[in-house]
Amino acid sequence: MRAYWVPLLGLLLSGCSTLDYYAHLGQGQWQLLHARQPVERLLADPHTDPALAQRLALAQRARDFASAELGLPDNRSYRLYADLGRPFVVWNVFATPAYSLEPQLHCFPIAGCVAYRGYYQQGRARGAAALLQQQGLDTYIGGVEAYSTLGWFDDPLLNTMLRWSEARMVAVIFHELAHQQLYVADDTAFNESYATFVEQQGLRQWRAANGQPPSDLEADPQRRQFIDLVLAARGELQALYARDLPAAAMEQGKQQVFARLRQDYRQLRDQHWGGIGRYDAWIEGPLNNAKLLPFGLYDRWVDAFAALFAQVDGDWARFYQAVEALGQLPAAQRTEALQRLNSEPAARVQTEAIAPT
Repeated sequence: MRAYWVPLLGLLLSGCSTLDYYAHLGQGQWQLLHARQPVERLLADPHTDPALAQRLALAQRARDFASAELGLPDNRSYRLYADLGRPFVVWNVFATPAYSLEPQLHCFPIAGCVAYRGYYQQGRARGAAALLQQQGLDTYIGGVEAYSTLGWFDDPLLNTMLRWSEARMVAVIFHELAHQQLYVADDTAFNESYATFVEQQGLRQWRAANGQPPSDLEADPQRRQFIDLVLAARGELQALYARDLPAAAMEQGKQQVFARLRQDYRQLRDQHWGGIGRYDAWIEGPLNNAKLLPFGLYDRWVDAFAALFAQVDGDWARFYQAVEALGQLPAAQRTEALQRLNSEPAARVQTEAIAPT
């Protein structure tokens, strides 16, 4: 999971009813900023661990490529490094009503409304989730390894990012810089699908420029199949919740959907994946509405942006201009435009065929 966040702006501009929460965000962001060190200095220091230096050097090459070849912002983001000494930078808490897939929204200045609340301490996230559960809400906590402040601060490389594969680390740098390039308030699916397209196409060009074959991140049938299973279950739940049923019948139907999801997953794993349980921990853990929220946000409109990129002949400057024009449309018109782009039959094929510039 990844996130975009502007915590200090919230601290400065929000009312006092949530002062403790925003004070926590301000302190967490300050600690992150205070932990930053210039990558250039670390690479010049003979005492820097060789493995760390190798990863940092790779990140700097990707950072240079992002601005020179993909037209992404040229600033100090990801030219700094911070070791936070923990596996996640923040923990996001998602919440929904018991019989709805509509998320509890949290609104911030500049960033707009998002479907989660983030915490720099896992204990705080768990406490917040427990309070929401007492109100009868479904909750889910997801660890976040990287987030963007949308250019308000120089976002550092984090120790949480360096444990990834080369392809994933490079892709995430492209993804987070894409958020700095363009961000539309109150439209998570638009923002994440756009940034996901940038990371995917950027990774193709990066690997081609370095004489490398396409990454496994570009073709991951197991991940796609798993996401499709979850989205199908979400569709069943949406149809269920739209019915006028007593609470007991609603709860029974809800649990039946989750039981089928587990059964379908096990069948897919055992019959098509050779018994490899890549998502066992997720599927065997507690299932509820909130746990399904992150699915679909990152790739809902990826094919639409692929079609748009093809329309401008793979010209990144023209692509960003076209995306910005989409972002300025009223929400309903924007969705209609994306649906038209998404329906182009060659959208997915065009993405694969676009030659690196």
